[in-house]
Amino acid sequence: MNFEWFVCLRYLKAKRKHGFISLISLISIAGVMVGVMALIVVLAVMTGFTSEFRDKILGINSHVVVQDYTGNISNYEEVAAAVRAVEGVSGVTPYLYSQAMITGGEGGTGAVLRGLDPATAQGVLSLGKHLLTGSIADLVPARSDGASMVPGIILGKELAVQLRVSTHDRVRLISASGPLTPMGVMPKVSTCRVVGIFETGMYEYDSALAYVSLETAQRFFDLPGAVHGLEVKTTDLNQADKVAKRIELALGQNFLAKDWMRMNRNIFSALALEKTALSIIMALVVMVAAFNIVSTLIMVVMEKNKDIAILKSMGATSGSIMRIFIYEGLVIGLTGTFLGVMGGLGLCALLSRYQFIDLPDVYPISTLPVLVLPSDVILIALSATVITLVATLYPSWQAAKIDPAVALRYE
Repeated sequence: MNFEWFVCLRYLKAKRKHGFISLISLISIAGVMVGVMALIVVLAVMTGFTSEFRDKILGINSHVVVQDYTGNISNYEEVAAAVRAVEGVSGVTPYLYSQAMITGGEGGTGAVLRGLDPATAQGVLSLGKHLLTGSIADLVPARSDGASMVPGIILGKELAVQLRVSTHDRVRLISASGPLTPMGVMPKVSTCRVVGIFETGMYEYDSALAYVSLETAQRFFDLPGAVHGLEVKTTDLNQADKVAKRIELALGQNFLAKDWMRMNRNIFSALALEKTALSIIMALVVMVAAFNIVSTLIMVVMEKNKDIAILKSMGATSGSIMRIFIYEGLVIGLTGTFLGVMGGLGLCALLSRYQFIDLPDVYPISTLPVLVLPSDVILIALSATVITLVATLYPSWQAAKIDPAVALRYE
């Protein structure tokens, strides 16, 4: 053990009459520990919220949506083939998207009707994972008997509750885009059989979305052989923006490709802002602990004034004296950081495993989500170490400035 470390450890072990300094050191360690632990838990919770919201949104939406500036896409099979050839694309499916009125046995409400291709939708959308009953394949009516020729429809759970219908019940679709007559627009009515009910956990989706087959939607909206756009799944959802740019280059200037981050920018920007704000607030806790380290070292320097003068008289350089107190502050900071990291990871593990914190119904998530990223933990540990290192510089510099002649004049 070199000279600086030896003296540093001796100073950390205060004598009984200097026990107050040891108490302040323990308080400084506890302060760093609490700050680091709180920062890890806050970032893990905010990251969990962002991940959960992303999964909820992408549960029934694609990574990229391709549309034609000029209107509907009539040659969508050719366009889909061109999109599949783009690097980073793992699946493509056509869609129709419009509003309609849905009426059941005892109720009616407006809804967003989406037409999808059951043959290709399952490779792009995760709707199947959210189905409580039925399957996407049930949207295509069987050809065995006349009763089963009624097209199928999949409703959101809240929408089904509003309509007071369940699986195998029939509902009516009403569109205002029917033929124009002297008496006005003749509404178009179509009957469907409920073949499935889904639940995503997001009320906006569960209360307003309904799915039918692409063929049914084309007949209902009078768009034979055309679609509103294509939904695309990418191999890496975090690279969806880059894949969208490649799709636009491949299809030409008449087409627009929007990725999921662009379409949901407001909500993810708000979550990112909240995460940043909470991180800054929690980092202030670590800075408060750093001030405790400053006060601890200043008191040690004042109490060890004579010892420092003797060490300098025996040949210790100003750099050695400065390193002694830097090491002392680092020991306090690193100990607090290590305990804080262990405590934060332990608390995150408890929150994730036992989920004893329930969230109110206003959130689409029932329990507190926790997702620990190694990069966040490393960044927090490095930041806490740097803050505590900076906190040691001033008292260490003051210790190095002590003049032995002045300190020992009256000894």
